[in-house]
Amino acid sequence: MEIDGDALRHNFRQVRNLIGREVDILAVVKADAYGHGLVPAAQAFAEAGATAFGVAEVEEGVRLRQAGLTGQIVVMLGVDRQGAAEAVAHDLTPVVYTLEAVEALAAQAAKADCRKGVQIKVDVGMGRLGLMPHELAPFIAALRRFPSLYLSGIASHFPKADMEGDATTEGQYALFQELLLQAQDADGEQIRHIANSAALLRYPEMRCDLVRPGISLYGCYPNDWLGQTFALDLRPAMRFATTVLQVKEVPAGQGISYGHRYVTRRPSRLAVLPVGYADGYLRRLADKAEVLLAGKRAPIRGMICMNACMADVTEIPEVRAGDEAVLLGRQGTEEIRAEELARWSATISYEILCLFGSCNRQVQVDRLR
Repeated sequence: MEIDGDALRHNFRQVRNLIGREVDILAVVKADAYGHGLVPAAQAFAEAGATAFGVAEVEEGVRLRQAGLTGQIVVMLGVDRQGAAEAVAHDLTPVVYTLEAVEALAAQAAKADCRKGVQIKVDVGMGRLGLMPHELAPFIAALRRFPSLYLSGIASHFPKADMEGDATTEGQYALFQELLLQAQDADGEQIRHIANSAALLRYPEMRCDLVRPGISLYGCYPNDWLGQTFALDLRPAMRFATTVLQVKEVPAGQGISYGHRYVTRRPSRLAVLPVGYADGYLRRLADKAEVLLAGKRAPIRGMICMNACMADVTEIPEVRAGDEAVLLGRQGTEEIRAEELARWSATISYEILCLFGSCNRQVQVDRLR
């Protein structure tokens, strides 16, 4: 798994150029930076100008601090009582939506003799984490009873910003604006943020003080139609390659792999690759996916095994054992993108990147240097 640091830096700068300098960027690096490596990805974004990072869990934030990352680190899933001490000790900014978390953080901040900023998450329609709209005002009032805490931000999330022709997002943003008014009498100024990759592209008026690009930083659009509509020059940062174990000739009528769900229609040459569902190359890709060999596309044949799969190279006679095979990324002039793998798998590019990144050894490269 090759991760291109130059592509990560390039994508961050593309987002920066799009939104200008008046809006801040929180680079989302949760889930091991979408499979790209938490620390090296965050370092690449920092080199490109990032000063704020979004993680899912306290442990991720601690790892960034231990690696020397400065700036704000927002823990988007929040903290429990156990994580509150680490959040305070490592200067992490937790998202809060329960009084239990507020109480734990207040106790730890008082113990450390500091005043800790927290961000409130409100639910304007996602149906996931966050306070319901009617809960916000009493929650802020409860928060203000703790002198060791202060409200530093209000955040929410869009569930349908990437859906073409859907008007839900406008109504949810209007609700978010109403909720922001309830927080104006809180101490100090709050950072407001709600725009993910899709929203920052489609709705400039919804960028508020801060945007939270995730998938776009790694070279993919949130949805195919967005890539056709917006001319942002995003470069995929992940390349997944392996080498051919064996090339073998089989006769017509030969069943391939478990269950013989594919049977050859002619004498065929098969390249056996040491990649399977244990490596994130899932069974649902069988007889749909293609790989690159000698710069050409070769279809996967038969069921994908735990540690192996077979590509039909009958039309690519130059392929030999030991040759490179590319499952994601570019080889020569051909390219297989995460969006394409997602279509073959009936899923989204996010899942493809996370799967491949978490299941395989990562090598950091800089293709432009």
